[in-house]
Amino acid sequence: MAEPVSPRRAALRVFAPVAARLGGAIFVLWAVASITFFAVRLIPGDPAQAVLGGPGSQASPEALAAVRTEYGFDKPVLVQYLAQLGRLATGDLGRSYALNQDVGPLVLDQLGGTVLLAVLALALAWLLALALAAWSTRGGTVAARVGSGLEIVAAALPHFWLATSLIVVFSIWLGVLPPISTVGAAGLVLPVLTLAIPLAGFLGQILRESLLAALESPFVLSARARGESERGVLWTHALRHASLPAISLSGWAFGSLISGAVVVETIFARPGLGRTLLTAVTLRDVPVVIGVVMIVAVAYILMTLLTDAATRLVDPRLRSE
Repeated sequence: MAEPVSPRRAALRVFAPVAARLGGAIFVLWAVASITFFAVRLIPGDPAQAVLGGPGSQASPEALAAVRTEYGFDKPVLVQYLAQLGRLATGDLGRSYALNQDVGPLVLDQLGGTVLLAVLALALAWLLALALAAWSTRGGTVAARVGSGLEIVAAALPHFWLATSLIVVFSIWLGVLPPISTVGAAGLVLPVLTLAIPLAGFLGQILRESLLAALESPFVLSARARGESERGVLWTHALRHASLPAISLSGWAFGSLISGAVVVETIFARPGLGRTLLTAVTLRDVPVVIGVVMIVAVAYILMTLLTDAATRLVDPRLRSE
């Protein structure tokens, strides 16, 4: 007979994983804020000039000195760093040097467009990867070789080259899609394809290898012995098991899509966090850079939690644990 579990031990089993995840999230946010702060400081130039309109503002030495005193640029870097961490701990992202407005509303206004782009690209990448993996594993030797080649090529495509090629084909040659991101569904097609195709190649490789292993597993052999059709074996049994590694990597994939949005939003002239971050880095607008990166880090943490929940829904063994 199993020994009864004490209430204290039961509480530890429940709250220990929660505390571990909370501590990990806090560490990630601290690391992101610290790396971003010092990385921006390494960019050549005077941050006081960004406050006064940039290098071409021709600000007087007196005005620059006043700005350095007001914003604390004349203090040691360590003091500035600790002050920045203190503001972030209270939820204050500060004010933009270049735009002279609160960073929080500025970043949140651009967040929706980038998240929409990343979510659509992730969904399309999954559809393409599933279709390619299913076809390459069940279509024979030729399909396996062609599918493997397509996955490798797609995963290796850089975003800037793919975006330019899609514009040339669908905008210039065929004239069916706009070359820049316009309002409406048509303006989303090329940016979403640019982000989704390389990710689909990467996910497709993982799904195909996992699917091949799953099709040789004992539970699949048992399903076949019970008279299950090949389609049922593939979509009901093997694919659920094979999708677990790809689901676990979806959190990382979402983060890579957000980072890829910097290139895509710039090429397609689409408003979002990517263009905001690029402009802020160019102007040495430290509060905006840190604000964008922190928001992206929070989105990445939330997406990781969602992928963990999806993994538990797909895998009954984790639910029983």
